Amino acid sequence: MVGRLVELVLVAVVLADLFVLASPPLAACIRAVALQGMALGLIPLLLHRDGWSAHTFLIAFGMIALKGFLIPGMLFKALREAPLHREEEPLVGFSLSLILGGGLIALAVALAGKLPLPVGVKGSLLVPAALATVMMGCLVIVTRVKAMSQVLGFLMLENGILAFGLTLSRELPVLVETGVLMDVFVGVFIMAVVIRHIQLEFGSMNTRKLTALKE
Repeated sequence: MVGRLVELVLVAVVLADLFVLASPPLAACIRAVALQGMALGLIPLLLHRDGWSAHTFLIAFGMIALKGFLIPGMLFKALREAPLHREEEPLVGFSLSLILGGGLIALAVALAGKLPLPVGVKGSLLVPAALATVMMGCLVIVTRVKAMSQVLGFLMLENGILAFGLTLSRELPVLVETGVLMDVFVGVFIMAVVIRHIQLEFGSMNTRKLTALKE
């Protein structure tokens, strides 16, 4: 039963990736990434239900609090100060992005089948979902022009890396996960400040306008 719950949560994680690829409204994309972060926070509890520890709860609740509430709250605050709340001119259209996302999922499944994985993880969706999330996060970063969209791509990328790390969540020391979460928090905090200054200076979150900077 627990295995099925983990698989359902991982399917939700991948669906959140596809939603971000296909959706122009930035507020909806922030909510999708927040739900993705909370879903990932549940995985340590589901994977290690037979031996919960303080380490497990720290990882789980740290991810849920940071990725599900604190970071999205910062992004919504930055979004409220922007006049445009949609990604309107991506370098790659939303329909094509969704098709590419499907191709990246297939690639992730193929790559996961060739990796030397722990016995308890091999054959599950954890590694394919993690790899797909990393690749789709990179796709969002390179194909979107709004700074907010690129921040969301960064969060997706980090969610995928953290999901991959969950395969060894019992072996890795707690300081590793805590360090990763704090790095993400600091990175997003800096990005939120940068977004605000881009908006104040250029009246837009379009990063292509940064080419107008001159000495």
